[in-house]
Amino acid sequence: MNSPIREDRKEEKINGKIIDMSPSANFRHGIVNNNINTIIKTGLKNSMCLVFMENLDLRYEPDQNDNYVIPDVMIVCDRKKMHGGSYHGIPKFIAETLSPATAMRDLTEKKDIYQAIGVSEYWIVSPKERGVQIYYLNDGEYKLVNSFILEDDADNRNYNADVQLALREFPQIKMTLWEIFEGVE
Repeated sequence: MNSPIREDRKEEKINGKIIDMSPSANFRHGIVNNNINTIIKTGLKNSMCLVFMENLDLRYEPDQNDNYVIPDVMIVCDRKKMHGGSYHGIPKFIAETLSPATAMRDLTEKKDIYQAIGVSEYWIVSPKERGVQIYYLNDGEYKLVNSFILEDDADNRNYNADVQLALREFPQIKMTLWEIFEGVE
């Protein structure tokens, strides 16, 4: 007998395997995602593109299987590829925010999935380290182009809180390291 689907349950299906993502990650994860999402949403005003935060499945091989992932933050521009609660196209940008339960998958399986389908920019964000790794797709492979760990002590010679990051395909969307981690202690 099948168990009933719980509305509060969050899961992904990678290579045919269901991965339970419940319970939700800690509050720092949500703060970072909200910070990034808010900045992107403001920058996409008057655009056909939309930003989603943890609430739209990405069906990454819709013609071959029913696998899906739920990116933390994702920009989609082809509205015709949205069907119900999922997107069947190639996002322009994805950010995954690490948590102890998802870090390995975000750094390996999901990174490989995003590379294979052609997501041009992938950010891995770590609330714990207050770090960001930025990957660009070049010749079908991700290349690490920037890696930062926030140093917000203005007296430290490595101070970088005001370093501004711009999205590759949306150069008008800029955010500082401090803005990404605002509210994360």
